[in-house]
Amino acid sequence: MTADALAPGDRVQLIDPKGRRHLIVLEPGRQFHTHQGIIEHDHLIGQPEGCVVQSTRGTAYLAFRPTLADFVLAMPRGAAVVYPKDAAMIIGYADVFPGAVVLEAGAGSGALTCWLLRAAGDRGKVISVERRPDFAMIARRNVTRFFGALPPTWRLVVGDLTEVTAAAPIRRVDRIVLDLLEPWACVPAVARLLVPGGLLCSYVATTTQLSRIVETLRSHGEFAEPVAFETLLRTWHVDGLAVRPDHRMIGHTGFLVLARRVADGVIPPPRRRRPAHGAHRLPESQPPGGEDG
Repeated sequence: MTADALAPGDRVQLIDPKGRRHLIVLEPGRQFHTHQGIIEHDHLIGQPEGCVVQSTRGTAYLAFRPTLADFVLAMPRGAAVVYPKDAAMIIGYADVFPGAVVLEAGAGSGALTCWLLRAAGDRGKVISVERRPDFAMIARRNVTRFFGALPPTWRLVVGDLTEVTAAAPIRRVDRIVLDLLEPWACVPAVARLLVPGGLLCSYVATTTQLSRIVETLRSHGEFAEPVAFETLLRTWHVDGLAVRPDHRMIGHTGFLVLARRVADGVIPPPRRRRPAHGAHRLPESQPPGGEDG
């Protein structure tokens, strides 16, 4: 058996001719049952990654070790997971780099935690704060399952973020990721922890949450102008001359809001963009139609 061959204990993703995927953990003597027949684990053990295995009914399956994206979509969950398309944008646009110290609020099922740990690397550190003990337990299991052991660069804290940051000796951090129902309530508590030039990224699901976190960051006074966006993922059907978008796509999953911390004592210059008419409330003395009614 070569060093990179599939071995007992490896997670393997089996892909059938229709693109359906099944995630299994290899164990000697075990079988995987599908509607297309049975696959013997022993037929995979010792084979190179990317091999083909036949079921008892003659269906061919490709076998690969799963990517982190594959693992996230198949892992047990308590809270909803951050989808790979959003996790990739968080890692990229929040600029999570090797050696970064990252504070994550809302560990959920541990999906984003895995991405953050891998991006921060062996020299970095990820501090995850989760309010619910049951979610924290699921996150711990999933992170341990993916990495094979509890990463030494990870610290999981159960509690309310504002209380944890006030009581625990958390030093200043390079990046902050908020995956909370009310992230705006935590901005004053976490802003003091973020280094000048550091990035805060908030992941929210609704437009009302989006509006409130953006306005909170603007009014806080220690952040540059926030940037808000969402990512839509659409695959394409490509077969000879038949090239068209697939009928189904992963549309809205959440909004990302990014803002950079300015230096201590610095007041960011005010926005010069002209607001849309009616974007802000009119004084109570002024009728909705303006001065002329």
